[in-house]
Amino acid sequence: MTALGLDLRRVYGAYPTGVAVVAGLVGGRPAGIAASSFVPVSLDPPLVSVCVAHTSTTWPRLRERRSIGISVLGAHQEHVGRRLGARDGDRFAGVEWRATDDGSVLVEGASAWFDCVVEQQVRSGDHDIVVFRVEDLDAAHDVPPLVFHASTFRSLR
Repeated sequence: MTALGLDLRRVYGAYPTGVAVVAGLVGGRPAGIAASSFVPVSLDPPLVSVCVAHTSTTWPRLRERRSIGISVLGAHQEHVGRRLGARDGDRFAGVEWRATDDGSVLVEGASAWFDCVVEQQVRSGDHDIVVFRVEDLDAAHDVPPLVFHASTFRSLR
């Protein structure tokens, strides 16, 4: 990585973000990625987005699913964020999840969840910006979110 790339990573880390899991059933098993780039986009139509690295080996398997779940992790779910951020192994080992009838995978105990379909994917630098149309959603307002800041997980408490 270049010196500018290292500086970018350090300075981007000054901005706190939530941690989301983007997941669906692939071959009857859950597959997913952790994303700190989850962003609400539009109320009408209901749209959200995440950025996915071109190096992801999971996203190509998820992208063609009819339905994809996005779970905003709660502060008590740091272990889930670490698990889903891993590059190898069973990312869902020890993670409580449920699948919708359409194949979205949602993490149990999350502070919010969205059941989505891919609306658009735009190539941008070394990532793709993926825009999802929200089909269903809910939130547990008593569950504070997990936050990623300065390259570590944090809580708002």
